[in-house]
Amino acid sequence: MRNTDAQLVLRYALGGLGLGLIGLGAWLVAAEPDPAGVLLWLTGAVVLHDGVLAPLVLAVGLLIAARPARGLWRGALIVAGSVTLVTLPLLVRPGEPPNPSALPLPYGRNLAIVLGAVGVVTGVLYLVRGRPELVRRRGESVRGRGESVRGRGESVTRRRERRARRERREPPARGPEGGRDRGQGRGRWRGGTGD
Repeated sequence: MRNTDAQLVLRYALGGLGLGLIGLGAWLVAAEPDPAGVLLWLTGAVVLHDGVLAPLVLAVGLLIAARPARGLWRGALIVAGSVTLVTLPLLVRPGEPPNPSALPLPYGRNLAIVLGAVGVVTGVLYLVRGRPELVRRRGESVRGRGESVRGRGESVTRRRERRARRERREPPARGPEGGRDRGQGRGRWRGGTGD
């Protein structure tokens, strides 16, 4: 597929913008009084993300991939992870905050309450609507009484009539052209010769 002129212009514009932002970031790091500390922090963030966080997310994704209602579990994990990531800097910050109003609440306890609420809501939703195997079993039992019979080209009434004739050992009914009715007796009838 060939790129149009508009696509090439957009690609080069985005590339130039990215290079400009990289240059701005390098200039800001160089302007810091302790650029080595900033580079160490950035390196630690990359290692933490690529070495711990990304493999953990992939492992959890593999664990819930085969579970029923996996969309519900994914949503709950996204909410719990987002709340934890927002709260984590407040929890791991060393020492007392310079401003006493910066951390006025017990964030550890509140995070536990929020994560517990997410877990309870997820569990209730899972039990109410997130178990497709229960819904499927209920639906199959309803279909088993009528729809599956119609799916084979035979109404429930015809099936009952055929069963009643079999019990009385009557020959099958003839259709208007002299042949058997649609959906009636394939092969020989138990008491007759068949067609």
